[in-house]
Amino acid sequence: MIVGSVLALHAAGLWALQSGLLRRAVEIVVPAELLSEFITPPAPKTAPPPPPPRPAPKARAPRPAPTPMPAAIPDPTPAPAAPVGILTEPPPAPPTDAPVVAAPPTPPAPPAPPAPPKIELPSSDAAYLNNPKPGYPAISKRLGEQGKVLLRVLIDADGKPQKVEINQSSGFDRLDRQAQEAVMRWRFVPGKRNGVPQSMWNLVPIHFVLE
Repeated sequence: MIVGSVLALHAAGLWALQSGLLRRAVEIVVPAELLSEFITPPAPKTAPPPPPPRPAPKARAPRPAPTPMPAAIPDPTPAPAAPVGILTEPPPAPPTDAPVVAAPPTPPAPPAPPAPPKIELPSSDAAYLNNPKPGYPAISKRLGEQGKVLLRVLIDADGKPQKVEINQSSGFDRLDRQAQEAVMRWRFVPGKRNGVPQSMWNLVPIHFVLE
């Protein structure tokens, strides 16, 4: 009887213990699962791997400095077999100047114009000519005709008149004709061109004045 009671108590205690532990486990486990869902951090993002580093350029090895040539030390004593003479430097090369461009030839100067010829006009004033004055017509004196006649005379190389023309009339035909007839009998010093006598025209004035 006592053994049965003990077993019953143990069984009740085990059942109570199991039921209470299970309930607590349920109450504890469910919130833990929910809490774990909220607390679990997101998975970290995986960054792409960085590109491989570029190889560094190879540094050029410095060129070795040229080995200096040993300076020659002048020896004042010549070698016994050295030839004795005077060393002359080669003549310098002629300077290379730029090619000289020949200037174009200067055109010849135009010929100077010939000097104007020296002209000497005929003359009737020479004393040795003895040219008489024209006579005054008697009718012209009675009528009071007077005036100046200007004649144009062609004189040859010998000083003789070849042609007499009236260049300006006196206003009276008798006076004009009298002047022409008188001058045709005159003699002249011929005109000259550069010292050579030539035929030339000359103007000869004749005055008729009543006294």
